[in-house]
Amino acid sequence: MTPQRPTSRAPTNNQETKREPGRSESAGLAPLRLRLDLRYDGGAFHGWATQPGLLTVQQSVEEALWRALSLPAPPALTVAGRTDAGVHARGQVAHVDVSAECWAAAAVSARRRLARLLPASVLVTAIGPAPAGFDARFSALWRRYSYRVCDEPALADPLRRHDTLWYFRTLDLDRMNEAATTCLGEHDFAAFCRGRPGATTIRELLRLDWSRVEPGVSVATVVADAFCHNMVRALTGALLSVGDGTRPPDWPSVVLAARQRDPAVRVAPAHALCLEEVGYPEPGEMAARAIATRRTRTAAG
Repeated sequence: MTPQRPTSRAPTNNQETKREPGRSESAGLAPLRLRLDLRYDGGAFHGWATQPGLLTVQQSVEEALWRALSLPAPPALTVAGRTDAGVHARGQVAHVDVSAECWAAAAVSARRRLARLLPASVLVTAIGPAPAGFDARFSALWRRYSYRVCDEPALADPLRRHDTLWYFRTLDLDRMNEAATTCLGEHDFAAFCRGRPGATTIRELLRLDWSRVEPGVSVATVVADAFCHNMVRALTGALLSVGDGTRPPDWPSVVLAARQRDPAVRVAPAHALCLEEVGYPEPGEMAARAIATRRTRTAAG
């Protein structure tokens, strides 16, 4: 029998107020971990993470899983990267813990049921048992984002306005790529992040470059082991200022070295950003990677 959809996610007793949003006791103790691969159009959502009274990707998927797998309560998803409001994803990854019995009963039709229950803006492309030790967040080696910009008014495509920034000042990609190279490697990216209490802003930026994918359209590829809040969009905004001639190519490196948020750095709009892919180690290395990632980083030297 399919569980009824809740009218509210508010707690019903004092014990439940101490749990994480969406997590039931049975889900927390369940023995089977599932990996989900997702795509979504972030335009209609207030980001990934559940927020009271707001439509989010996490809440939509959790409630769909509850019904599709006939779980006793909405489960709690752990995600590779919490995308901000308006940000899209083609390669998001999450995990959820359920009972083996629930999965066995629904495995054959789970993806089809999810497709019926989820809005058209969200698609679960794959769901199944995860390798031993897998953690969608902490087992990840890297995340790859793209940022799409049109800098030629005559070539702006209204059909791509929801995933492309219309930036009507011509961009010099050579200048932007010169500036980008100075940010590669492991640094404290506090100057390009919105800080969170107790959270490190040290990250390893593995790739940051721009290329022309078609006349008038450029795409940035950004890869790091992890990202702090607003990091991709702040880096993008700084490089756009270099590309249009407002700032010199060495400006992003000067901002980076200051290790404090610079109000001169414009955070690029969210709608042109997309999480494209999350990289993981071989199945036998998942647990070790998760343990290593959980260690709080400190700046070398």
